Amino acid sequence: MRPGAKVNLKKWPTKVKPLCKSKKQYEKILEAHVAELSALQQLHYASNRYALLLIFQGMDSAGKDGAIRHVMSGVNPQGCEVFSFKQPSAEELEHDFLWRTTRHLPERGRIGIFNRSYYEEVLIVRVHPEILRSQGLSEELRDEKTIWKDRYRSIMDLEEHLHRNGTRVIKFFLHLSKDEQRRRFLERVDEPDKNWKFSLADIHERKYWKHYMMA
Repeated sequence: MRPGAKVNLKKWPTKVKPLCKSKKQYEKILEAHVAELSALQQLHYASNRYALLLIFQGMDSAGKDGAIRHVMSGVNPQGCEVFSFKQPSAEELEHDFLWRTTRHLPERGRIGIFNRSYYEEVLIVRVHPEILRSQGLSEELRDEKTIWKDRYRSIMDLEEHLHRNGTRVIKFFLHLSKDEQRRRFLERVDEPDKNWKFSLADIHERKYWKHYMMA
């Protein structure tokens, strides 16, 4: 997707043809890819010239945790850190909206992984304006006629700055349908080993599905 291009999620499929014919074939391919990724990480760490930031975004139950766990399983933990961004802390609310993520940016030679990111500030905050009102901004700064455009601009400026200074940013949006999300939520209820993933808050957020898709 080129920068500036308009995105219509309805035109992007939430299901694609399986890349593997069986779980055994999948595990074999995954093992090969993980080995290659491990070798590349060692080179990346040794060269110490660039930083790599991977951003995972998606609706609840989209599979962000699983994707990070499986794909990064062969990476040396010493050269990789994962950060999950949920509800901001009191300290984070005292800073600009990019502060809590920028302080966790990866160093040169390392890989940083964001499970959710600064994009939450133009997503969940946009869907729930009451969150914006709790961020301590002046009435002028939280003007909804300008704030989202300004925040998009700030995000783009940050990413351009990072690129100019050796940090490469790769973004993954895990796209699932509302029906598939429902199936996964029910699975979390029905299967005891997945009960810990279930949250009533996730069910509540389903009411805002259309708002999230628009945002």
